[in-house]
Amino acid sequence: MFDASSSFLPWSPLHQSDEYARTLAQVDAKTTRLADGTLVLQRRIRGFETAMLPRANISQNSMLGLIRDSGMHKNLLVVTPDDPAPWLANLGAVAVMSPSHVAHVDLSGDLEAQMHQKWRNRLRAAERQNLRITRQNLPVKPDNWILRHDGDQQKARRYKTWTDALTLAYAKANRGNAKLFTAFDGKTEVAAMLFLRHGDCATYHIGHTTDQGRATNAHNLLLWEAMTWLASKGVTHLELGQVDTETSPGLARFKLGVGARVRPLGGTWLWWPPLGKALTPLKYLDRRAMSAR
Repeated sequence: MFDASSSFLPWSPLHQSDEYARTLAQVDAKTTRLADGTLVLQRRIRGFETAMLPRANISQNSMLGLIRDSGMHKNLLVVTPDDPAPWLANLGAVAVMSPSHVAHVDLSGDLEAQMHQKWRNRLRAAERQNLRITRQNLPVKPDNWILRHDGDQQKARRYKTWTDALTLAYAKANRGNAKLFTAFDGKTEVAAMLFLRHGDCATYHIGHTTDQGRATNAHNLLLWEAMTWLASKGVTHLELGQVDTETSPGLARFKLGVGARVRPLGGTWLWWPPLGKALTPLKYLDRRAMSAR
């Protein structure tokens, strides 16, 4: 499929950032942090007190102690580690979703040198199309172009990401950190990409392109403009989201072509500490599937 690498600069994922915590506060979500700083979302789901650890950078040596010290040792835990963590099975956790892979771009070096030649050629072609690129803070209103078209796209392709309300809450809670790049052909919007800044990192959030946008390689130009601007502001890492060469090969080529490197996440685990290791023998538990491949 592709070579996975875990050799990256220090990286703080969006879902563990202070910016994300402020966003959740905007929508009245209940959160706390473990003693090591790990962000935890607390919810009551079907009668269970549930603690969710999204994209958590967790350690085998400290996990159990942190949960006990936090008072959440009786909660149902939903753990999505930022790195492969097959050792969670030793605690009695059950693997319910295998790891996905995400693409990262190092913005601290020569951005053009790390591009593949075909990607660079498309960028040059886009630059010859006389597209006008704008950059602005995401307008805090639900009827803007990018949210409207992204919603239609999610319905058509049957997938879900953040709600519009959560995206707008991010823009409101973190002024200047939700940056919208839009490509115009004349006065017509043909493509757009939204990036969320958090600390010295950034994450590609949503995007949309029209037929004219695809014909003019507008997304190549938008991503290039975003990368160079983010780098100029001191952002060192850009996450481009999941990479799946089987179901979305074109999108995967786009992300890899810009010079992104790929690494595995840790999948999704359910853990209810009061049960100890009672669930470990379940037949569907495949620890090998939860390891990096």
